Amino acid sequence: MDVENMYQNYAKPLYWFLLGLSHSPETAEELTAETFYQAIRCIKRYDGSCQLKTWLFQIGKNLWLKQCAKEKRDFHLISQEAAAECSYDPMDQIVDESEERITFYKKITSLDEPYKTVVYLRLASNLTFEEIGQVLNQSANWARVTYYRAKERLKASYEKD
Repeated sequence: MDVENMYQNYAKPLYWFLLGLSHSPETAEELTAETFYQAIRCIKRYDGSCQLKTWLFQIGKNLWLKQCAKEKRDFHLISQEAAAECSYDPMDQIVDESEERITFYKKITSLDEPYKTVVYLRLASNLTFEEIGQVLNQSANWARVTYYRAKERLKASYEKD
């Protein structure tokens, strides 16, 4: 297995997924590095029963959950202000749609679990429903239905505003 190729193909989507969970660029970076460290260390255990990307996302998700348990914090409750800071890129000030994008990510952040995680996996990480199901230990159909329900909640939130 070519480690450099693995990193180049999956580091960015994994980082965005972990950023969506942690809302901290530093934490997402640390968790991404730790994920690849653990994957390289345990590569012999990878049996090919799922895609490599799915396996890496599972490792990343488990590291995030361990960190949350260690810090004794509820990973479901992140303030909208913290999420807006993390999802906002100062370079995007010149883009007219930046306010809409911030509002959109705030709305995603306000979703309950598992909707929030499924939306991040689908939009930020480009995972298929099959892969999302594998990452979250659910079926592809569960992931599809959860994503649909999340979209309905987002639509309702926009209509409410």
